[in-house]
Amino acid sequence: MATRQRIEQQPAWVLHTLPWRETSLIVEVLSRDHGRVALVAKGARRPLSVLRGVLMAFQPLLVDWSGGGEVKTLVRAEWQGGQPLLTGRALICGYYLNELLIRLTAREDAHPRLFEAYATAVAALGRGEPVPPLLRRFELALLQELGYGLGLDAEGDSGDPIRPEGQYLYVVERGALPIESVGGDEPDISGEQMVVSGQVLLDMEAGDFSRAETLGQSKLLLRVLINHYLGGQPLQSRRVLKEIAEL
Repeated sequence: MATRQRIEQQPAWVLHTLPWRETSLIVEVLSRDHGRVALVAKGARRPLSVLRGVLMAFQPLLVDWSGGGEVKTLVRAEWQGGQPLLTGRALICGYYLNELLIRLTAREDAHPRLFEAYATAVAALGRGEPVPPLLRRFELALLQELGYGLGLDAEGDSGDPIRPEGQYLYVVERGALPIESVGGDEPDISGEQMVVSGQVLLDMEAGDFSRAETLGQSKLLLRVLINHYLGGQPLQSRRVLKEIAEL
């Protein structure tokens, strides 16, 4: 039998809401100390509910909940303010962050550093900062915090330090392999591997996306990695971003 608990004043962000019964919502939140949690917000869809204008995505909250099952009961939610509403492309990028968290994290698996990385990314989106670097930093933080050893500073097989001037074939779950050590005249650069420069790998390890080459190659490499851990399932938010870019 699940142990009942009462959690109070927990920093959290709304990731997703789903209508439940006539007047309520199921709310997925990312909390600082308890990870991703599913909450039922009873009566939240009623016109006079105190929760109706509070349970918004991309706004910092303090939440209380109780219960011991997979879905807890939301007791209270307080808006903390200070975060501009996201609009346009920033809003779609925010939904991309939320979709990654819902798809890749387990419920009630706490990752305080990932929580901080998310808060930092949302704040940057609200300030209108350049989108590509902040997305790359969050994607990298997500994969590292979830325990996927990316091996960005050492060669995959030998463990030797990455050489800035080197060219590597990055293979998912093997890491960076020197091009000269890969058999065959031309590596198969498709699916779950790609060619990347040593300096790009070192820049990613340092969280430095200031160089155009690093920004371009890291986007492709992180996409390969994320697709792998998603099991090849497409992201809805990525499709929307692509359609906007085409327009």
